[in-house]
Formats: sequence, structure tokens, C-alpha cells
Amino acid sequence: MMGLQEQVNKDIITAMKGRDEVSLRTLRAVKAALLIAATAEGAKDIVEEDQAIKIVQKLAKQRKESLDIFTLNGRAELAQTEAEELAVLERYLPKQLSEEEIKVELQLLFTQAGASSSADFGKVMPMAMKHFAGRADGKIISSLIKQLLG
Repeated sequence: MMGLQEQVNKDIITAMKGRDEVSLRTLRAVKAALLIAATAEGAKDIVEEDQAIKIVQKLAKQRKESLDIFTLNGRAELAQTEAEELAVLERYLPKQLSEEEIKVELQLLFTQAGASSSADFGKVMPMAMKHFAGRADGKIISSLIKQLLG
């Protein structure tokens, strides 16, 4: 299986050949972020796969935030750019779970942790964040835990 870095490099070449400006611009940003992480102090010129996914998630989150701001301020052309780049980034991220899928898995975590009330939130939240890493937004996880533990 191809790692995220290799896939990005391969897709940059494809985007160049296909004159796909949006993908090219976005993938170059990903490559730059991965390069910065690889050359950071103590990184040993390697970016682990889970770290690479976190980097792409961070870039996607930045695009979402910018998209919201531009939309709010009526800057359609800038919002469009962010939306296009976000769509490219999402191709490299794990599929996000639905709220129903998260609820089912949270019930299993509650059972494992012996959690039964809102007082157990502090015990369950770190477990849930680790369990759902990359597959669900932290805000959604937090609100569902509060809702389910009442």
C-alpha cells in the first residue's frame, strides 16, 4: 500500500500533466507541510503515516475555518477557492463516521470504561479522542458523550 507522502507526490505529477490547478496548488501545500514536519527538529526526515494524516486534517480544518469566514463576509470567490482545496484534501483523509456510527462505538467505550454518568466525561473523552482519531470531529464526539451520559 502506498503511503500518504508517496500518494501526494504521485498525484502532483498527475495534476501537472492534467493541468489541474486546484489539485496542484492544494497538493503542493500538503507536500510543503509534510516537508516542514519531516525537517523539524528531532523528526529524522520521516513523517509517520498517522502524523501525515494529522497534518492533512489540520490543513483541512484551516480551509473549513477560512471558508466559514469568507462565506460569512460575502467573499464568494475566496470561499470557492477554500471549498475547492478542502475537497482535494478530503480525498486523503479517512472516511468520517456518521453520528449514528459514533454513538454505537461510544456505547462500547462506555461499557469498557464502566462509564454511566456525566461525572465520567473526563474518563471517557480522552479514550474517545484516541479511538476516533481522524475519523470524527472532536466537537461532535464531545457533544455526543454529554448527550449519551446525560
